[in-house]
Amino acid sequence: MDDRTRTELEASVFRRLVAHLRQRTDVQNIDLMNLAGFCRNCLSNWFEEAAKDKGEPVSRAEAREMVYGMPYEDWKALHQKDATPAQQQAFEKSHKH
Repeated sequence: MDDRTRTELEASVFRRLVAHLRQRTDVQNIDLMNLAGFCRNCLSNWFEEAAKDKGEPVSRAEAREMVYGMPYEDWKALHQKDATPAQQQAFEKSHKH
């Protein structure tokens, strides 16, 4: 597989992942962190870092809107719930260093 095709496929997979996460608003970021070690915010941070590495000015807010499909504060108001004690405990356990 040539580099261009691989890059196009990777971009397609990323767009599909972002679309899937936009649809699954029932899945909280803490759940993603507990199970996979990353969340929507991580994806947006990685996007922001990659853009900066390429000299593209992308703000944290812009990167988050790209991942969430709306301003982050709007998404939080619509979909984010307070973490339960069980979620918090799982987070603390899974993120011990």
